[in-house]
Amino acid sequence: MRRHGWSADWQPPEGWKPPTEWGPGARAWQGFGRKIFLGLVLAFAFGVLVLVTVGALLTMLMRIVFSGWPAIVIVPVLVLAGVALVVRSARRTWRPVGDLVRAAGSLADGDYSARVRETGPASVRPVARSFNEMARRLETADEQRRRLLADLGHELRTPLTVVRGEIESMLDGVHRPDPEHLELLLNEVATMERLLEDLRTLSLAEAGALSLEREPTDLADLVSDVADGYRRTASDAGVAIAVDAADGLPEVFVDPVRVREVVTNLVVNALRAMPNGGGLMLAVREGAGEQVVTVTDTGVGIDPEETPDVFERFRKGSTSSGSGLGLTISRDLVRAHGGTISLASTPGRGTTVEVRLPTG
Repeated sequence: MRRHGWSADWQPPEGWKPPTEWGPGARAWQGFGRKIFLGLVLAFAFGVLVLVTVGALLTMLMRIVFSGWPAIVIVPVLVLAGVALVVRSARRTWRPVGDLVRAAGSLADGDYSARVRETGPASVRPVARSFNEMARRLETADEQRRRLLADLGHELRTPLTVVRGEIESMLDGVHRPDPEHLELLLNEVATMERLLEDLRTLSLAEAGALSLEREPTDLADLVSDVADGYRRTASDAGVAIAVDAADGLPEVFVDPVRVREVVTNLVVNALRAMPNGGGLMLAVREGAGEQVVTVTDTGVGIDPEETPDVFERFRKGSTSSGSGLGLTISRDLVRAHGGTISLASTPGRGTTVEVRLPTG
């Protein structure tokens, strides 16, 4: 089968390292640091000059008053001690400022591992802590961005490979462009479309730009509708779906489309966790100023070491065929409603996801 010369590199560059030479950011901060240092030198030089002048005047005054040699010795000693204290204070103040300037220059040039020692005067230490926290967050964000690009490339590569292979097969005459093969192409395109839509929803939610069309919603009816929509799929997989929702629950003021998306993601994840069949229970109950939706399956469960990271992007179990974005999107949508979502799981016994939504 011939190849048509098309390829895409979705992976970020490997072996990336922070710059090792002075870049424009470092040079700018270095110049700023020199100005600060010069200002400190001038300020302390003025202080020393004042001390010397005062000392000289005191010496003259004590000569006149006491007309004795001890004043000639004591006053210069006091002046020199004052100068020493000024110089020591200058060095103690400038050292952490200089470290901060150098680290800020490195950070400006892309070295997100730059940190400063949290030492020096009490007025400087909070600035150092704040800088280190900022650098840590930037480093984390950069790592997440690179991981996101790598994971996105991995998720898009599979459907793209299938589409490319099918098209090449049709061009080479191996397959005919019949409805069966065209439907396969359409399904793979739909997979990519869902992934891109998930990423769009995720980016809007994390940027705080996701608009919610809130309206009074019967949460029990919504959960029951989602369950009914997956009964046939569940039955084919040997999974029994049950819904436990009390009658007369008050309505909640939410975006029904987004909440339906949350419940759907949880149901789909639960079905994927039960490849050999099992049971799925969806429950709705009323809490204090909130309603609680729980989705419980009897699937393979999640390893305790993986549980803290299940809501991160592209995190999925070895048996999952999804994109790994469902729980992340669900978390962000629930948070956008002012609610919370949590997960508890036991390997081999199943998983329970609990969503709490405020009624108001």
